[in-house]
Amino acid sequence: MAAPDLRAELDSLLLQLLRDLEELEVKRGALNARVEEGWLSLAKARYAMGAKSVGPLQYASRMEPQVCVCASETQNGFQTFRVVRADAQTPEEVGPRESALRRRKGPTKTPEPEPSAAPQDPLNWFGILVPHSLRQAQASFRDGLQLAADIASLQTRINWGRSQLRGIQEKLKQLEPGAA
Repeated sequence: MAAPDLRAELDSLLLQLLRDLEELEVKRGALNARVEEGWLSLAKARYAMGAKSVGPLQYASRMEPQVCVCASETQNGFQTFRVVRADAQTPEEVGPRESALRRRKGPTKTPEPEPSAAPQDPLNWFGILVPHSLRQAQASFRDGLQLAADIASLQTRINWGRSQLRGIQEKLKQLEPGAA
């Protein structure tokens, strides 16, 4: 590759890296604001319900996640992170559940209800009528989790861009020892 082509690629990569860094700064500020808002809403809920009504003693003995963070690798080789609901499952296969024939005569058995796979809303641990500030805190932390996944994806893209930038700079140094 010629030096002018490498310089053009270096310029475009540097511009993309600067855009990514600017986006990272904006997302970090938004994350800090959401987390601060969440803690403030949680403090308001504790004040409204009483300090002992919102605390670790109200947590369920068995907790199940409502969301999961999934990592995937893109074509460029860097990882992206996304938040998905824990109850989002693949559709079941269409067709009969039993492969054998069923006998029509005889005692009928009532089917047992299957346990629900959907996780329970954690706000229900604190009662039926929870303050609005507790719902706001939950929404703030949920948004913060999405922002954290976006920041992690952006950070891996920035690291990838920096490594590409160093590689191009090394190629330029080899082509033009006095320049670069």
